[in-house]
Amino acid sequence: MLAPNILMIRDETAMGNIMHELEMVFSKKKISVKDIIIERVKYEVDNYNNKVTNQYYGLVQPTNAEKLLNKFKLNVTEKVDVDKQIEVALLAFQSNGFFLLVDDKQVEELEQMIDVSEHQTVGFIKLTPLVGG
Repeated sequence: MLAPNILMIRDETAMGNIMHELEMVFSKKKISVKDIIIERVKYEVDNYNNKVTNQYYGLVQPTNAEKLLNKFKLNVTEKVDVDKQIEVALLAFQSNGFFLLVDDKQVEELEQMIDVSEHQTVGFIKLTPLVGG
């Protein structure tokens, strides 16, 4: 049986503390850093937009959100714009607003390819608040 194409996605502090984690399944065995960021943002926005809650946990803080501890609070009727969130996240990666560690090794290019396996961990380390969409 083939191992699933799973990555453990973690939000970490610069000191290495884990703030949040989730497992994401991908259809491919290799995926670009850009696609990891895009798929993560899509997942978070879809989770928020399809639930009746006003708390949003995500890589990018929606524009009109009030910051809570590790989450953001929005008006329940507001939908988050996935395209805007993706744009902000990709620009933030390119301008060092956050960086990614794949198994504790920093990746620096959006087009860099990552092997996807159930033992692979991707850490997102935010250096500045990411606000958009």
